[in-house]
Amino acid sequence: MEFRPCIDIHNGKVKQIVGGSLRDEQNFADENFVSEQDAAFYAEFYKKQNIRGGHVIMLNSADSSYYEQTRAQALAALRIYPGGLQVGGGINAENAAGFLEAGASHVIVTSYVFRDGRIHFGNLKRLADKVGRNRIVLDLSCRRKDGDYYIVTDRWQRYTDVILDRTVLDQLASYCDEFLVHAVDVEGKGSGIEEQVAALLGEWGKLPVTYAGGVHSFEDLEKLRQLGRDRINVTIGSALDLFGGSMKWEEVIGYIKKEPIL
Repeated sequence: MEFRPCIDIHNGKVKQIVGGSLRDEQNFADENFVSEQDAAFYAEFYKKQNIRGGHVIMLNSADSSYYEQTRAQALAALRIYPGGLQVGGGINAENAAGFLEAGASHVIVTSYVFRDGRIHFGNLKRLADKVGRNRIVLDLSCRRKDGDYYIVTDRWQRYTDVILDRTVLDQLASYCDEFLVHAVDVEGKGSGIEEQVAALLGEWGKLPVTYAGGVHSFEDLEKLRQLGRDRINVTIGSALDLFGGSMKWEEVIGYIKKEPIL
């Protein structure tokens, strides 16, 4: 298990939000934390800590009045820590190279690949041809419906017809370097992890996977370590003291670096 930090940007501000509350209409989200610091501040902090592989997520749609502010924040973070951060939010084959040139190690993609409720392999191949599969992270963020976890797109607002399972992971693995999975229903709620999602990702274990959603205690971290067979990387947002939470950065990093008991 590795710690993967986050910089979530909404309406031009670094925030922690309740994931399921995000709406394009009126640029709305329920906020857990709004930082007085900009994205570059957090990028510099992660750089000094030598923590790599974090994700910068632009949470505004491209037609939002806030998009350019949000994009400027993301680019500033990438310039501060070239090669140390991944970037996502509205990424496609046309703009991906620009973000990589700006300093991103990888681009994170969802909506461009999952179109009309299904996997659009044409777009996925187009992106891989443009930037190489080793620079792509596929975001398979999911929400529960009828007992299964469905991949969601458009800033977690729209369900696809694609269930997150071993078959889908196998299908997509040859097109990317990593997966990022937000368990959206518990994102930002501090209510515990989605155990079924964690177990699935740990059992599969063929590519690096970062899990985000619901971690709010060290008990959650240990549960994720065990269910994920120490294969899953983790992001902590609202529960971390950097974003107003009670889990102290130094203690989290120390805990994750300890030898696992398997």
